Amino acid sequence: MRTLVVDHPLVAHKLTVLRDETTDSPTFRNLADELVTLLAYEATRDVRVEDKDISTPVAPTTGVTLATPRPLVVPILRAGLGMLDGMMRLLPTAEVGFLGMVRNEETLEASTYAERLPDDLSGRQCYVLDPMLATGGTLAAAIRFLTDRGADHITAVCLLAAPEGCARLEEELTGLDVPVTVVTAAMDERLNDKGYIVPGLGDAGDRLYGVVG
Repeated sequence: MRTLVVDHPLVAHKLTVLRDETTDSPTFRNLADELVTLLAYEATRDVRVEDKDISTPVAPTTGVTLATPRPLVVPILRAGLGMLDGMMRLLPTAEVGFLGMVRNEETLEASTYAERLPDDLSGRQCYVLDPMLATGGTLAAAIRFLTDRGADHITAVCLLAAPEGCARLEEELTGLDVPVTVVTAAMDERLNDKGYIVPGLGDAGDRLYGVVG
Protein backbone atom coordinates (compact mmCIF):
# COMPACT_ATOMS: atom_id res chain seq x y z
CA MET A 1 0.00 0.00 0.00
CA ARG A 2 1.22 3.48 -0.88
CA THR A 3 0.23 6.61 1.07
CA LEU A 4 0.51 10.05 -0.50
CA VAL A 5 0.07 13.16 1.67
CA VAL A 6 -0.49 16.08 -0.70
CA ASP A 7 1.82 18.91 0.32
CA HIS A 8 0.45 22.10 -1.22
CA PRO A 9 -0.30 25.50 0.34
CA LEU A 10 -3.83 25.64 -1.13
CA VAL A 11 -4.57 22.20 0.29
CA ALA A 12 -3.31 23.29 3.70
CA HIS A 13 -5.31 26.53 3.57
CA LYS A 14 -8.61 24.87 2.68
CA LEU A 15 -8.06 22.13 5.23
CA THR A 16 -7.47 24.74 7.95
CA VAL A 17 -10.87 26.31 7.28
CA LEU A 18 -12.51 22.86 7.23
CA ARG A 19 -11.03 22.09 10.64
CA ASP A 20 -12.35 25.31 12.20
CA GLU A 21 -15.41 24.51 14.32
CA THR A 22 -16.99 27.87 13.39
CA THR A 23 -17.15 26.96 9.67
CA ASP A 24 -20.81 26.43 8.73
CA SER A 25 -22.12 23.55 6.62
CA PRO A 26 -22.52 25.46 3.31
CA THR A 27 -18.95 26.76 3.54
CA PHE A 28 -17.72 23.33 4.61
CA ARG A 29 -19.37 21.69 1.59
CA ASN A 30 -17.92 24.20 -0.85
CA LEU A 31 -14.40 23.92 0.56
CA ALA A 32 -14.55 20.12 0.71
CA ASP A 33 -15.56 20.14 -2.96
CA GLU A 34 -12.59 22.37 -3.86
CA LEU A 35 -10.18 20.34 -1.73
CA VAL A 36 -11.23 17.06 -3.31
CA THR A 37 -10.54 18.47 -6.78
CA LEU A 38 -6.99 19.32 -5.68
CA LEU A 39 -6.55 15.82 -4.23
CA ALA A 40 -8.06 14.27 -7.36
CA TYR A 41 -5.34 15.86 -9.46
CA GLU A 42 -2.75 13.78 -7.56
CA ALA A 43 -4.98 10.72 -7.23
CA THR A 44 -5.44 10.38 -10.99
CA ARG A 45 -1.77 10.41 -11.96
CA ASP A 46 -2.02 6.67 -12.67
CA VAL A 47 -5.36 6.77 -14.46
CA ARG A 48 -5.22 4.51 -17.50
CA VAL A 49 -5.13 6.14 -20.91
CA GLU A 50 -4.76 5.01 -24.51
CA ASP A 51 -3.45 6.78 -27.60
CA LYS A 52 -5.86 8.70 -29.80
CA ASP A 53 -5.12 10.19 -33.21
CA ILE A 54 -6.65 13.61 -33.79
CA SER A 55 -6.23 16.61 -36.07
CA THR A 56 -5.65 20.07 -34.66
CA PRO A 57 -6.41 23.16 -36.78
CA VAL A 58 -2.73 23.01 -37.78
CA ALA A 59 -1.69 19.37 -38.13
CA PRO A 60 -2.43 15.74 -37.19
CA THR A 61 -1.12 14.58 -33.82
CA THR A 62 -1.50 11.80 -31.29
CA GLY A 63 -2.88 12.47 -27.84
CA VAL A 64 -4.45 10.31 -25.17
CA THR A 65 -7.95 9.53 -23.97
CA LEU A 66 -9.20 7.63 -20.95
CA ALA A 67 -8.91 3.90 -21.53
CA THR A 68 -11.84 1.50 -21.43
CA PRO A 69 -13.33 0.28 -19.22
CA ARG A 70 -13.82 3.73 -17.74
CA PRO A 71 -12.71 4.42 -14.16
CA LEU A 72 -15.32 3.83 -11.46
CA VAL A 73 -15.77 6.41 -8.70
CA VAL A 74 -17.24 4.95 -5.51
CA PRO A 75 -18.27 7.29 -2.69
CA ILE A 76 -18.88 5.59 0.65
CA LEU A 77 -22.26 6.79 1.91
CA ARG A 78 -23.15 9.16 3.34
CA ALA A 79 -20.16 11.46 3.84
CA GLY A 80 -18.42 10.31 0.66
CA LEU A 81 -21.21 11.93 -1.37
CA GLY A 82 -19.84 15.30 -0.35
CA MET A 83 -16.66 14.46 -2.26
CA LEU A 84 -18.28 13.22 -5.46
CA ASP A 85 -18.67 16.49 -7.39
CA GLY A 86 -15.06 17.49 -6.70
CA MET A 87 -13.83 14.15 -8.04
CA MET A 88 -16.11 14.13 -11.10
CA ARG A 89 -14.89 17.59 -12.07
CA LEU A 90 -11.64 15.95 -13.18
CA LEU A 91 -13.18 12.64 -14.32
CA PRO A 92 -16.48 13.67 -15.92
CA THR A 93 -16.68 10.53 -18.10
CA ALA A 94 -16.08 8.12 -15.22
CA GLU A 95 -18.89 5.88 -14.02
CA VAL A 96 -20.22 6.17 -10.47
CA GLY A 97 -21.16 3.43 -8.05
CA PHE A 98 -22.32 3.71 -4.45
CA LEU A 99 -21.39 1.75 -1.36
CA GLY A 100 -23.24 2.20 1.92
CA MET A 101 -21.20 1.20 4.94
CA VAL A 102 -21.75 1.93 8.62
CA ARG A 103 -19.34 1.69 11.54
CA ASN A 104 -20.49 0.15 14.79
CA GLU A 105 -19.49 2.76 17.37
CA GLU A 106 -18.86 0.09 20.02
CA THR A 107 -16.88 -2.48 18.03
CA LEU A 108 -15.61 0.04 15.40
CA GLU A 109 -16.28 -2.66 12.76
CA ALA A 110 -17.83 -1.77 9.40
CA SER A 111 -20.75 -3.50 7.71
CA THR A 112 -22.39 -3.00 4.29
CA TYR A 113 -26.03 -1.92 4.23
CA ALA A 114 -26.42 -0.89 0.57
CA GLU A 115 -24.56 -1.03 -2.74
CA ARG A 116 -25.09 0.00 -6.32
CA LEU A 117 -22.17 -1.45 -8.26
CA PRO A 118 -21.59 -3.68 -11.28
CA ASP A 119 -21.40 -7.37 -10.38
CA ASP A 120 -18.20 -7.72 -12.41
CA LEU A 121 -15.44 -5.15 -11.90
CA SER A 122 -12.75 -7.07 -13.75
CA GLY A 123 -10.12 -4.72 -15.16
CA ARG A 124 -11.61 -1.66 -13.47
CA GLN A 125 -9.73 1.14 -11.76
CA CYS A 126 -11.72 2.30 -8.75
CA TYR A 127 -11.51 5.59 -6.87
CA VAL A 128 -12.99 5.28 -3.40
CA LEU A 129 -14.14 8.47 -1.67
CA ASP A 130 -14.15 8.46 2.14
CA PRO A 131 -13.48 11.71 4.03
CA MET A 132 -11.89 10.20 7.13
CA LEU A 133 -9.43 7.31 7.29
CA ALA A 134 -9.77 6.87 11.05
CA THR A 135 -9.80 3.29 12.32
CA GLY A 136 -9.41 1.97 8.78
CA GLY A 137 -12.12 -0.67 9.11
CA THR A 138 -14.62 0.94 6.74
CA LEU A 139 -12.12 1.62 4.00
CA ALA A 140 -10.57 -1.85 4.29
CA ALA A 141 -14.00 -3.46 4.00
CA ALA A 142 -14.84 -1.28 0.99
CA ILE A 143 -11.61 -2.16 -0.79
CA ARG A 144 -12.14 -5.87 -0.14
CA PHE A 145 -15.70 -5.55 -1.45
CA LEU A 146 -14.46 -4.03 -4.71
CA THR A 147 -11.54 -6.40 -5.22
CA ASP A 148 -13.77 -9.39 -4.53
CA ARG A 149 -15.73 -8.29 -7.60
CA GLY A 150 -12.58 -8.07 -9.70
CA ALA A 151 -11.32 -4.48 -9.37
CA ASP A 152 -7.58 -4.53 -10.07
CA HIS A 153 -6.46 -1.02 -9.05
CA ILE A 154 -7.72 1.00 -6.06
CA THR A 155 -7.08 4.61 -5.11
CA ALA A 156 -8.71 5.97 -1.95
CA VAL A 157 -9.16 9.72 -1.63
CA CYS A 158 -9.50 10.96 1.97
CA LEU A 159 -9.56 14.44 3.46
CA LEU A 160 -7.72 13.23 6.57
CA ALA A 161 -5.96 10.09 7.75
CA ALA A 162 -4.70 8.78 11.09
CA PRO A 163 -1.57 6.62 11.50
CA GLU A 164 -3.60 3.90 13.23
CA GLY A 165 -6.02 3.74 10.31
CA CYS A 166 -3.26 3.47 7.75
CA ALA A 167 -1.56 0.73 9.77
CA ARG A 168 -4.78 -1.26 10.08
CA LEU A 169 -5.59 -0.80 6.41
CA GLU A 170 -2.18 -2.12 5.41
CA GLU A 171 -2.54 -5.06 7.80
CA GLU A 172 -6.03 -6.01 6.58
CA LEU A 173 -4.97 -5.81 2.95
CA THR A 174 -1.95 -8.06 3.45
CA GLY A 175 -1.85 -10.62 0.66
CA LEU A 176 -4.11 -8.60 -1.62
CA ASP A 177 -2.53 -8.70 -5.06
CA VAL A 178 -3.98 -5.35 -6.11
CA PRO A 179 -2.18 -1.99 -5.95
CA VAL A 180 -3.76 0.32 -3.36
CA THR A 181 -2.95 4.01 -2.93
CA VAL A 182 -4.28 6.37 -0.27
CA VAL A 183 -4.26 10.07 -1.18
CA THR A 184 -4.95 12.47 1.70
CA ALA A 185 -4.62 16.13 2.59
CA ALA A 186 -2.98 15.41 5.96
CA MET A 187 -1.76 12.66 8.26
CA ASP A 188 -3.00 13.70 11.68
CA GLU A 189 -1.60 12.83 15.12
CA ARG A 190 -3.71 9.94 16.39
CA LEU A 191 -7.16 8.59 17.23
CA ASN A 192 -8.92 9.36 20.49
CA ASP A 193 -10.67 6.72 22.62
CA LYS A 194 -13.85 7.11 20.54
CA GLY A 195 -12.06 6.42 17.27
CA TYR A 196 -12.09 10.03 16.06
CA ILE A 197 -9.08 11.62 14.37
CA VAL A 198 -7.16 14.16 16.48
CA PRO A 199 -7.04 17.08 15.80
CA GLY A 200 -9.30 16.11 12.89
CA LEU A 201 -12.34 18.11 11.91
CA GLY A 202 -15.16 16.33 13.72
CA ASP A 203 -17.77 14.12 12.08
CA ALA A 204 -17.47 14.81 8.34
CA GLY A 205 -21.03 13.72 7.58
CA ASP A 206 -22.53 15.96 10.25
CA ARG A 207 -20.45 18.92 9.14
CA LEU A 208 -21.38 18.39 5.49
CA TYR A 209 -25.09 17.84 5.97
CA GLY A 210 -25.96 18.68 9.58
CA VAL A 211 -26.85 16.31 12.42
CA VAL A 212 -29.55 13.88 11.33
CA GLY A 213 -31.66 11.86 13.73
